[in-house]
Amino acid sequence: MHYVSTRGRMPAARFREVLLEGLAPDGGLVVPQTIPRVDALLERWRILPYPQLALEVLALFADDYPRAELERMVSSTYTESNFGSAEITPVVALEPGLFLLQLSNGPTLAFKDIAMQLLGALFEHELGRRGERLNILGATSGDTGSAAEVALRGRPGLRVFMLSPHGRMSEFQRAQMYSLQDANIFNLAIEGSFDDCQDIVKQIAGDADFKRRHHLGAVNSINWARVVAQVVYYFRGYFAATAEKGQVVDFCVPSGNFGNVLAGWIARRMGLPISRLVVATNENDVLDEFFRTGRYRVRGGGETHATSSPSMDISKASNFERFMFDMVGRDPDALRELWWQVDTAGRFDLADTPYEDAVQKSGFVSGRSTHADRIATIRDQFARDGRILDPHTADGVKVGREKRRVDVPMICLETALPAKFAATIREALGREPDRPAAFAGLEALPQRCEVMPADAAQVRSFVEARAL
Repeated sequence: MHYVSTRGRMPAARFREVLLEGLAPDGGLVVPQTIPRVDALLERWRILPYPQLALEVLALFADDYPRAELERMVSSTYTESNFGSAEITPVVALEPGLFLLQLSNGPTLAFKDIAMQLLGALFEHELGRRGERLNILGATSGDTGSAAEVALRGRPGLRVFMLSPHGRMSEFQRAQMYSLQDANIFNLAIEGSFDDCQDIVKQIAGDADFKRRHHLGAVNSINWARVVAQVVYYFRGYFAATAEKGQVVDFCVPSGNFGNVLAGWIARRMGLPISRLVVATNENDVLDEFFRTGRYRVRGGGETHATSSPSMDISKASNFERFMFDMVGRDPDALRELWWQVDTAGRFDLADTPYEDAVQKSGFVSGRSTHADRIATIRDQFARDGRILDPHTADGVKVGREKRRVDVPMICLETALPAKFAATIREALGREPDRPAAFAGLEALPQRCEVMPADAAQVRSFVEARAL
């Protein structure tokens, strides 16, 4: 398996070579040259436990690793003690034909743990093999930061510099990150939106000399290894919700940065019988607008709403570039032209272009959810079965119910446990969400972070002074 850049100006590379990287050297994102088809393996894979299924998927994309090395890392990551269940990602029925793929039982109570825990093991193994060090520069809208920091805290040869939007996360999310006292963890609260954080990371990582000198890497979903790890649970969810060979399903995915649903797109291209991928947005509905109209229109900071599903308060989805690379027939010249339009005009429109039809045939549909919808969905689900949904998952369940079809199972992806968003749960239900005992008193712990303006130069100086 070899990897290339969406921008077309990176020599083909192997998995190990791109593992520690964020952006490709030409400013694009790395993608596989080809996507392996596994149609003939599906029924054999159906009976595999989660660690073995993860190994089978990962081995296709990371074939420059000895299988035994991959097996050791996968088996030590996907354990009952780490994820609360031998199933790792259990599936429950919310009602006939509507399922919830539970992804939030890891160490930080969010779906990001599924990939991040494996990424931590891969990073430590690879750095040890090379005898190198790595400084992680990342941005988070809420859950990526804590998942990355918990996965990488205390690991030798690693430092983490995580940017988050000041005042735009829940109290629980802030406390999860800022209460970590490990010497290799640095939190920077940026006075702006997540998009400002993400732009700063891309600007700094785009400086090839700075990146090389300071050994910068990434854990955001621009890191390809994270996407691969997330592909696995689409297979697991499909097997749990179906019994017949070849039966089709739909998945509904709450989406902000497009990484989670992109993993579903990869699974579909591998041959998993996914009929539709339903993108659920909140009030920051850039992706919903695109899939309805063909217009991709980035919002500025003033137009990016702070909502009660804050991890989706994103108006510039990083992984969308990987999807559009496929939509333009993997033509890097065409992709660069579209992103030039984004950089100069903040938008592009596929109407009356050769690519409009490709999107319409991609199997993507979308829907939008508001604060009122979230509250209503949380109340409705609690009245049905006593289950409390976090607000992002509620966005997905609301849109999933709207888009579901007769005789086609709809699998909604859970994104976090409700304990992380207590204020919204209190508003919806008048009670506190259940909280795992390990997180009692979390918000009262001492916290440390650096508050900074949305200024790449200041962030760059901070990283430069503290990098390994």
